[in-house]
Amino acid sequence: MIMTVTFNPSLDYIVSVDNFTLGQVNRTTKELLFPGGKGLNVSMVLKNLGLDSVAVGFMAGFTGKAIEDLLRDRGVDTSFIEVEEGISRINVKLRSNEESEINGMGPAISKDNIQQLYTKLDSLKKGDILVLAGSIPAVMPESMYMDIMKYLDGRGVRIIVDATKDLLKNVLPYHPFLVKPNNHELGEIFGVELHTKDEVIPYAKKMQDMGAVNVLISMAGDGALLVDENGKVTESVPPKGQVRNSVGAGDSMVAGFIYGYLTGNGDYEKAFYTGLCTGSASAFSDNLATKPEVEALLKQLGKGGN
Repeated sequence: MIMTVTFNPSLDYIVSVDNFTLGQVNRTTKELLFPGGKGLNVSMVLKNLGLDSVAVGFMAGFTGKAIEDLLRDRGVDTSFIEVEEGISRINVKLRSNEESEINGMGPAISKDNIQQLYTKLDSLKKGDILVLAGSIPAVMPESMYMDIMKYLDGRGVRIIVDATKDLLKNVLPYHPFLVKPNNHELGEIFGVELHTKDEVIPYAKKMQDMGAVNVLISMAGDGALLVDENGKVTESVPPKGQVRNSVGAGDSMVAGFIYGYLTGNGDYEKAFYTGLCTGSASAFSDNLATKPEVEALLKQLGKGGN
């Protein structure tokens, strides 16, 4: 089983406006509506690649039902926990001369709701994959990621964490299977600025010393690198293409890594390149990566298709 957890899913309303002007009526030239949230993105991309997962999270009100419906339309299995107070958030993303965002608050998550989450986590068995991605809502304990990993410690669940700063640092003693900061986030953890792959590698290895099994570092236009559990460093520039939308690219990289790892029988090099090309495919599109797009980029890098 692959389970993704998104604490604060959203309904993402993405609008394009030519020459947006404050204080006036502006009309959209393009509108898109997506289920939003890092874990949800991972589940949607996995489905595009041909792998099933179950998306777990908290939902409330008519927006929560809309998020669930949109995921089901995309073939994603959901197991949301319904929250009584509030509504699932709506995030408005405005694309014009500049990009702007207004993000909603989300519902009030109770202790009982959190306990329901732990009940769902109990279904995970040895060898299963759990993806914890994104920020933690203010209504939940800041230690939530660490608490979950402590709760599942010793069960053999392969946990992937895509978070920043202390959220990521605090889970390392529980040996996450994969962590995926970008070079700037990695630098923030250690109080340094990291620009080149040569600068990144020693700090990626430090994360392993602190407990991470595999460390995947994304570096935007400079590509990515992986320090795997065997100590091998795999790095590459990204495939060529025009960046149209960076939202979801990192989540797509995580999904591609999982797909490459599982279909490649644990081959970390295949996992790395599939992750890199899946992240790039999403960046080169208005939508999330599809399998044909990923295969085309793998061929471009000389790594073949699946």
